[in-house]
Amino acid sequence: MSASSAAASRRDGSAAGAWVALYAAWVVAVAASLGALFIGEVMGQVPCSLCWHQRAFMFPLAFLLAVACYHSDTGVWRYAVPLAAIGWLVAGWHTLIFYGVVSEAIQPCSASGPSCSGEDMMLLGWAPLPVLSLLAFTAILALLFVVARGGHKA
Repeated sequence: MSASSAAASRRDGSAAGAWVALYAAWVVAVAASLGALFIGEVMGQVPCSLCWHQRAFMFPLAFLLAVACYHSDTGVWRYAVPLAAIGWLVAGWHTLIFYGVVSEAIQPCSASGPSCSGEDMMLLGWAPLPVLSLLAFTAILALLFVVARGGHKA
């Protein structure tokens, strides 16, 4: 195998890996979006203020990444990373509130609506919703970094 064909093979492999990472990021975004809708619409749990903000960043990611997958556009990371990063920050803040690290005086949900840190924030009694959201945004960001490193616009 010549040096140029080896380089081309690595490039093709990294582009294929970038597409797989892009697809995986889309799957995570869709699963998180459907999970949020299920919790709100089927289980009847009213989302708190911070949950709404997280949804505002997760739902567009599901559509944006779907279009990118359809067009094999690995350059989408440029647009998706800011959305995921802001969602990650909100989910991180929500997680800190949930665990009591942030003072009650500056909690956005305590004045009106559902609590950001109450028992309503638990799924099946053991999984904190803010942590699940933080994990979803973290996974999407990690996968988008794989896309950015290995892909180029097809």
